[in-house]
Amino acid sequence: MWLRHHDPMPLGVVDVGANTVRLLVKSGEDVIHRRRAMLRLGEAVELYGEIPPEKLAEAATTVAAFVIDGRAHGAERIEVLITSPGRQAANGDELIDHIANACGAPVRVLSSEEEGQLGFQGALNALRVPPRETLAVVDVGGGSAQIAIGTKREGATWVRSIDLGSMRLTSRLLQGDPPGAAAMAAARKEVAEALVGIEAPFAEEGLAVGGSARALRELTGPILTTDGLRRAESVLTHTPYSELVEVWGIEADRVPTLAAGTVILSALQELVGVPLRVRRGGLRDGAIAELEQRVRATRAA
Repeated sequence: MWLRHHDPMPLGVVDVGANTVRLLVKSGEDVIHRRRAMLRLGEAVELYGEIPPEKLAEAATTVAAFVIDGRAHGAERIEVLITSPGRQAANGDELIDHIANACGAPVRVLSSEEEGQLGFQGALNALRVPPRETLAVVDVGGGSAQIAIGTKREGATWVRSIDLGSMRLTSRLLQGDPPGAAAMAAARKEVAEALVGIEAPFAEEGLAVGGSARALRELTGPILTTDGLRRAESVLTHTPYSELVEVWGIEADRVPTLAAGTVILSALQELVGVPLRVRRGGLRDGAIAELEQRVRATRAA
């Protein structure tokens, strides 16, 4: 039977974030299907404080299509998770209602604590590390950023979040192409103010997940160090978007928010005090692992 521990079940998660809506379907550790759409809900939240009606409709239509797609790729169960747009928009409840009415799947808004916990779990999935080694996982999203520290055995025991992500910081301060030195200095100050009072506990190793970290590999390599992030900031301060795409090979839809993501990652790397190894896993992987545990527990009862 497919419920046995060694027989993985295909499951799916739709992640509604500030920049993108993403679908992930997995069976155990095997990825069956991925899909994404760029909606930029966080930009609307930053500009207006709420999500306009046309964006609510677009989000609902997109999520409904992704749920259908996930089921077509074999997902036994699919859940929809809303991150920072649901927490930060004045009409976050409307976003939930629009999506729930359209998609026919369970929908929930993640707290910043839950987002950090799931991101930590997803980053450590299939990662071979000593069970008691203390790791820091940094996840910079479009509308917020999470820092989670813990062990593979105990999970994340310390989680903090700031309501500042790559999309929000870009909309606020970094809209120039390229942004320029003055804007980058203002962005660094904004991030420093958001981190006042946060002191991270000791970590032996660091991991970075999320789109900004993955895009930065083109500039820094697979490990984000203090010096490497500073060099990346310098490049992004003065390099036009077109050159970042054509010369550095960065995805065009990621380029406008990459300077902001780099500023935030640089500050968080300094906060945790260890280099950050870029990992592909994260929130969606952790959410699928959690969903699998709940499904198994329910069906075994």
